[in-house]
Parts: sequence; C-alpha cells; structure tokens
Amino acid sequence: MANDRPHRVALYWAPRPDSALWQAGCRWLGRDAATGERLAQPTIDCIATEVFETLTAEPRRYGWHATLKPPFRLREGAALMDVDLAVQKLASRLTAGPMPTLRAEPLGNFLALRPQGAMAPANAIAAACVEALQPLSRPLSFEEMQRRRRAPLTPHQDALLQRWGYPWVFDEFRFHCSLTGPLDGLDARSREALMQSASHTFNHLPPLPLDSIAVFIEPAPGADFLLHRHWSLSA
Repeated sequence: MANDRPHRVALYWAPRPDSALWQAGCRWLGRDAATGERLAQPTIDCIATEVFETLTAEPRRYGWHATLKPPFRLREGAALMDVDLAVQKLASRLTAGPMPTLRAEPLGNFLALRPQGAMAPANAIAAACVEALQPLSRPLSFEEMQRRRRAPLTPHQDALLQRWGYPWVFDEFRFHCSLTGPLDGLDARSREALMQSASHTFNHLPPLPLDSIAVFIEPAPGADFLLHRHWSLSA
C-alpha cells in the first residue's frame, strides 16, 4: 500500500481497524485511514453539515490516532523499510500495558479524547518513539521552523523544537485523540451540542490496551495520511 519513500511518516497509537473505537473515530472524522474511504459523518444539532465537515478537516487528514512521534520527513537515503525495521526493533523491547478510559473533553481550543488516569506508560512509549526514530528524521528547514513558531512557544518548547523538530514532546507531551480542529467562531450553544455528541459517541466505549505502534504515511505533500501497519509491543 505504501510507497518506498513517502513524503512524511508518523508514529501513532491507533485502535485496530476492527475495533469499535476505530470505527467510531473514523465515522466522526469522516474518513477511514486504513482504506482511504470517505465516510458519512454524524448529524449534530445546531451544527450544519458543512460546518462540522470543516471543524473536523484537520484531524481527518491525519487519520484517527493519538500521536507518539509527530510527522517527519525522512533523511536522505532512508526509506519506509528503514522505518519499519526501526519500529519493529523498538516494539520488541517495549511492554504493552492498559490504557485509562478515554473521555471527550476540551483541550485548548479544540475537542479531544483524553485519558482519565495516569499515562506514564504512554508517555514513556512516546518518548522512546521520538528518540528511536530521530536518526531517520530530516532536520526541519528554516521555513518549517518558522511555521512551528507561529504558535506561542516557551523557551523550553522552542529548545525541544530545535532538537527534536516538535515542541510538544517529552515533558510537554499530552496524549490525546483529536476530534476537531480549532473551534474559533463557534458559539457556546454549538460547542455544547458538539461536546454532547462526542460524549454520546465515545464515552461508553471500553478502553483499549496500549499494545502497538501504528506507522502512518503521507504519500505525497498535502495528501491524506494512511495507516501503513501496526507493530505489536511485547506482551
């Protein structure tokens, strides 16, 4: 399914495609990243169909997931096979563990599924993914660095950006599955309807284990991300 050298690669936690959480998340976003199929989204009171489609456009492109290592370009000479080998090796030394219950809640100016308990295992796995795949990552260009700096960054976050290509890693990492992009301009009534719909859709679903690392690819610049494969963690 994947080409040998995609434009970008990302490491995610993602539910398996046969799980209820994967299917619910893909329907919410309107796209299945395992198949590339566009899906009909839920209807939400007070929010027009085209407005909801716009609100979910950003997470829809990246696929249903929680980020472990954010999207990166491969260094010269590296290929997708190198990523698979690195992730396979990493997964073989990481231990699978339970995941706290996920609940819909605001996170900054967007809506996300957030864990309702300690996330030390996920934080450690995310840190390991960032470190282990960094040798395959191409450094950010000056233009890419400046785009990242459009969001206000602390000196510590800027240092992380320069070292790792992303400011929200390690102690700045917050495990979440994005349900929307920015909610700018959405009135209080619509926000409440969105929150209620998300809670109804996701809050009853059973938690899934943190037992794999999913490799996603962006085949070409601006293309939708696709699920390449899952690598299972050790038991």
